Amino acid sequence: MRQNEAINPEDMFRIVVAHHADVLEREPKRGFGSGALKIRGKIFASLSKGRLLLKLPEKVVDRLVSSNQGERFSTGANRTKKEWVTVEASDAATWIALSQQARDYVQGGQP
Repeated sequence: MRQNEAINPEDMFRIVVAHHADVLEREPKRGFGSGALKIRGKIFASLSKGRLLLKLPEKVVDRLVSSNQGERFSTGANRTKKEWVTVEASDAATWIALSQQARDYVQGGQP
């Protein structure tokens, strides 16, 4: 990617989707969870307002937030979710690694 070229979150999310194609459970519905990546019916990653939305252990979310790599996800005023974080588009490798951690976590393993 060229230095001045903008990062397209939709393109990066397509790369993440391709990485998880072996477990892909995407449902064509509306509202929260539409277009999300799921395993065993549980969401582990999605695209939200141009950012990667992930379900991760609270300690991992805390670390991402404290290092300015992520922001806590909120569903409204005073409704911040402890295990949900959004991450800006930086590079596909980072999004893939984080989404794999989220997948492992939701699947029951440790990220």
